[in-house]
Amino acid sequence: MGNTLEAIHLLEDRLEKLLANYEFLKEENEVLLQQNTKLHYLLEEKDMELKAKEGEYNLLKVAKTIEGSNENTRETKLKINALVREIDKCIALLNV
Repeated sequence: MGNTLEAIHLLEDRLEKLLANYEFLKEENEVLLQQNTKLHYLLEEKDMELKAKEGEYNLLKVAKTIEGSNENTRETKLKINALVREIDKCIALLNV
């Protein structure tokens, strides 16, 4: 009889430890999920900022080339040609 009571108490102790560990891990998981959500939001925000800065940089390169700078002239000419082609396509669609 003594061995069964000891086994039951040992089982109860282990079960209590297991439940405590489960609760701790559950709370830690919630915290990590919240941090993950915040980091995803921050990453999206920084990605949008990067795209905006890249756009500004490209506009600045075009402006510098139009201003008379010899750097990036080929890129600017290609960009202008692409814009002209897009405008021509739009005009063609309007004429249909």
